[in-house]
Amino acid sequence: MNVAIFMKRSGSSFPDNPAIAKGMTVLKTYGELAQRVSQLAFALTNSFNLQPGDRVALTMNNCPEYFEVVYACWHAGLVTVPINSKLHKNEFAYILEDSQAKLCFSSYALIDTIASLTSETLRAAVDVSSQEYGRLFKSDKLSMVSCKSSDPAWLFYTSGTTGKPKGAVLSHRNLLASSLCYFSDVDQESPWRTILHPAPVSHGSGFYALAHVMRASCQVFPESGGFNVDEIYHLIQFWPATVFFAAPTMVKRILDHPYDTDTNNLKTIIYGGGPMYLEDCLKGLERFGPKLAQLYGQGESPMTITALSSRIHADKDHPRWHERLSSVGTPQSMVEVKVADSDGIWLPAGEVGEVIVRGESVMSGYWRNPNATREALRNGWLHTGDSGYFDDDGFLTLKDRSKDVIVSGGTNIYPREVEEVLIKHPDVEEAAIIGRFDREWGEVVVAYIVTSTNKNMDEKSIDNFCVDNIARFKRPKFYHKVDSLPKNNYGKVLKTKLRDMERNSD
Repeated sequence: MNVAIFMKRSGSSFPDNPAIAKGMTVLKTYGELAQRVSQLAFALTNSFNLQPGDRVALTMNNCPEYFEVVYACWHAGLVTVPINSKLHKNEFAYILEDSQAKLCFSSYALIDTIASLTSETLRAAVDVSSQEYGRLFKSDKLSMVSCKSSDPAWLFYTSGTTGKPKGAVLSHRNLLASSLCYFSDVDQESPWRTILHPAPVSHGSGFYALAHVMRASCQVFPESGGFNVDEIYHLIQFWPATVFFAAPTMVKRILDHPYDTDTNNLKTIIYGGGPMYLEDCLKGLERFGPKLAQLYGQGESPMTITALSSRIHADKDHPRWHERLSSVGTPQSMVEVKVADSDGIWLPAGEVGEVIVRGESVMSGYWRNPNATREALRNGWLHTGDSGYFDDDGFLTLKDRSKDVIVSGGTNIYPREVEEVLIKHPDVEEAAIIGRFDREWGEVVVAYIVTSTNKNMDEKSIDNFCVDNIARFKRPKFYHKVDSLPKNNYGKVLKTKLRDMERNSD
């Protein structure tokens, strides 16, 4: 099956339903959007000569054109490659080259950057605000391409401890399974009317758009193009049954804002991508009522490992209510989740081990990376790299999202990526990255640096070098010069020792 069928169905069955809005203004109905999807799909296959299975990249800020591009690609049997618009141009270049994308749709602010990159396969970059993009809709309509459920649909690049991003191959079946889990486990109560997108649509917010297309809900983009607390409160007042996905740091900013307004239209705030502290969760329940839901997932099993529904959030009378709010919930309906030891043996309740998962939402593997695939998928199970434990009631509590990964503002930052940039600086001999607890962001990036030939550390020079070579949100917030990095007998840096040093320096 082709997941684009749900856009076609909503366009036929609910043609007058608002489909795309910016702020409080409806831009397209589902009838109009479905027609544009079909016309753009025709242009993709005829004007650009793309064939089913070809990859199309999206380096776009949150904008109303995003979903018509995504669904047009699927309608034509193509594979989408959503890319975080905040990445550095070097990271854009790597993903475009590795995915072998033949076409890239981009926002005006990024089109010059994308056009300046070289790739053996990239044929064109199209600015979605341009007249060129508008002319693509002068095309005829294309009949939806039939796909196998196992055919790739979404290539999601998720960084790893090896430094370079890896493309998780997600099929039409994976996307359907994850969308069905949305209704069964995450946002269980009808009606589904509005999904607001203050978070990047290249990630979780955009992924949950699929379920809302199935229900012909309106996809609302803030006028600001991103996360603005004042605007979110105004949009909640305007749009009925509003749902949105947010990182815990975003939820905290919403809660800390003194805005006093009617939030009866708010249906659900779905949070994930990092820990929600119990204090903030309780504050959210007090302010909004039982309108919080949590998910735990990875790019390799997108948004779909465990969930903590709004019903469980609201169950104040349960004797372990606080413990449950501190967990990530119970396994979602399309997956099986276990905690295992280093030998893959399942562990009983209360024992900490690695979280492993299998089921209909789990990727088929990493794009063009068989070694990483074999490491992640063993005996049919996805090894998440996260550690945690189940309680006797089947609720999973995470101990670490992984040994080294830093979760800042709901975004994973992998130390190896930052370290590989730092060691290219002429004054840096060695570098090690860890996370420091931060009340607002969850964690911030901290660098421990050994300078070459014992030079003094020029922090400004190193920081500017990071700005020039890696996304700003990944660069260190603090730099420490050390004579040497703590290592074991095999020369491996002991980050546990660095974390101890960091704690002792407070």
